[in-house]
Amino acid sequence: MTPGTEVTEAERPLRADAARNRQLILDTAAEVFAEHGLDAGYDEIARRAGIGVGTVYRRFPERSELVQALFETRVAEIVAAAEKAAANPDAFAGLVWFLGWAVEQQVADRGLKEAMAQLPPEDLRAIGVERLAPFVDALVERAQADGSLRPDIAFSDLGLQLMVLSSMSTSAQPDLWRRYLALLVEGLRYRPGQPPLPLCPPRDDAKYDLMCNMQGRPA
Repeated sequence: MTPGTEVTEAERPLRADAARNRQLILDTAAEVFAEHGLDAGYDEIARRAGIGVGTVYRRFPERSELVQALFETRVAEIVAAAEKAAANPDAFAGLVWFLGWAVEQQVADRGLKEAMAQLPPEDLRAIGVERLAPFVDALVERAQADGSLRPDIAFSDLGLQLMVLSSMSTSAQPDLWRRYLALLVEGLRYRPGQPPLPLCPPRDDAKYDLMCNMQGRPA
């Protein structure tokens, strides 16, 4: 066994420990930020994780790095939820489940709401349009294809509604968003003879501009 090999094998447990500590910090920080927001201290994260605060600072010397890592995890969770919704044989029920799941996550996670509010508009657009839109679009198009979702709904319509719904709950009525989600769902459902929505959806895709113009709405 060469000296180089000995060093490499000796380092492997350290790398594994480092990976476990990083994931422990992320999991614990997610809980702390969800309860107290992004200003929660590293001391509280370290206390709950059962590690020294210095370990937290070594892994994430800048708070922005920790927030970004957590946000990336949340985006991955949203994608996974959209894929689960797409597996529902009832297209409309799958879409409704996804919308409820998405609002519930934002309502329960103060840190996520603050992170969304702090992101520059261009970053929000990149995350929404480039990373999440293909998955949510698939849910929308599937429900429109089977005739359960009205044809003039776009991804951007749903994104705006989710942001509004997540801000409606209060400490006195933490589940108030469920009432307005139910109202939203009834508005999304296709019914023969219903009039088209006024105006086009917020522009996020040339496909929807084309759809709007073909239906004779002002662009």
